[in-house]
Amino acid sequence: MNLAFADIRHRLGRFLMTCVGLGLLMAVALSMVGIYQGVVAEALALTRSLRADLWVVESGTRGPFAEASRIPGDVREMIARVPGVDAAGAITLRTAEMRAPQGLLRAQVMGYEPGRPGGPAAIESGRGLGGARFEMVADARARLPLGAMVTLGGDRYRVVGTTRGLVASGGDPLVFIQLRDSQELQFKLAPPAARRALAAGSSAGGTDTINAVVAQLSPAADPDAVAETVRRWKHLAALTDAEQGELLTRSVVNRARVQLGMFTVVLLFVSAVIITLIIYTMTMDKLREIATLKLIGAPDRTIVGLVLQQAMLLGVAGYAAAIAIVFMTRGLFPRTVALGPAEVAMMAGVIGGICILGSLASIRAALRIEPQQALGG
Repeated sequence: MNLAFADIRHRLGRFLMTCVGLGLLMAVALSMVGIYQGVVAEALALTRSLRADLWVVESGTRGPFAEASRIPGDVREMIARVPGVDAAGAITLRTAEMRAPQGLLRAQVMGYEPGRPGGPAAIESGRGLGGARFEMVADARARLPLGAMVTLGGDRYRVVGTTRGLVASGGDPLVFIQLRDSQELQFKLAPPAARRALAAGSSAGGTDTINAVVAQLSPAADPDAVAETVRRWKHLAALTDAEQGELLTRSVVNRARVQLGMFTVVLLFVSAVIITLIIYTMTMDKLREIATLKLIGAPDRTIVGLVLQQAMLLGVAGYAAAIAIVFMTRGLFPRTVALGPAEVAMMAGVIGGICILGSLASIRAALRIEPQQALGG
């Protein structure tokens, strides 16, 4: 007879309640691991969707994601003529609030030229932007159905298509509009400001400004060599796709990753302490039973197996509950919870290690129990 299973059957209700409580705690820790991975996945989702091999921005900046970048719109034609460039497109990027049917919606607005690099690679439903103005493609995170009307910058846009998984590094959903609409939204001065600019002798009303140029290179082109060619123009800077990815993961979202990582470590430490206390309490509750086993001559390995098996069963049941909770609810999280087989297996190993280490104190206490205690001494 397996003593661990026999004891669990004897206290089944208490064991199940303990597993549910541990499952909730492990679910929080597992969710933090998924959110940690999701932050990186979200940061790189846009660059991967654009399939850009080269990013051209204002000299001295690392924009458009890390800092502000403004360059003239005709830079796109200059980049398109660089040897090795197959196609180039101009983009603008800004965060804005829009009035949607469900209320105010904060989103990152990206303007691009349909037919050129800069737009989403895949449309989940509806269609991409056409030739008409005031059309919008929104990510599913914005919860805007096809045909919805939203007000942005005083103009009304119709949602004609949706994407999935395209969000800003801060978690805001991405929406795509025509480059011309985005330029007017971002760079056109209001009439009072335009009059002041004219009075000061500066240009007012010019909107042929963009934040970056994205380029797709020919298969034989060397991205580093093309980037170096662009950098020779003193008013421009260039980043390859690899450099842009490194910048996003190590600079733009680095603080969020560090915070999530530290919070995950704290949660795992708290989980280890609670699991250790639960195992110790379960062992001390069986003090008389363990003493009886010793009194009838049970070897120490039987006592060790009892404690260790119960600890592992507790960990397995709690972790199974945690996986079920996380995978059933991760669609409700405001950030992406990216959990694959590697993350689930890694967390399982961590929980297993915690259960083994947490049972050591209980095993030591169990082995020190005197057989006479079974007689009430």
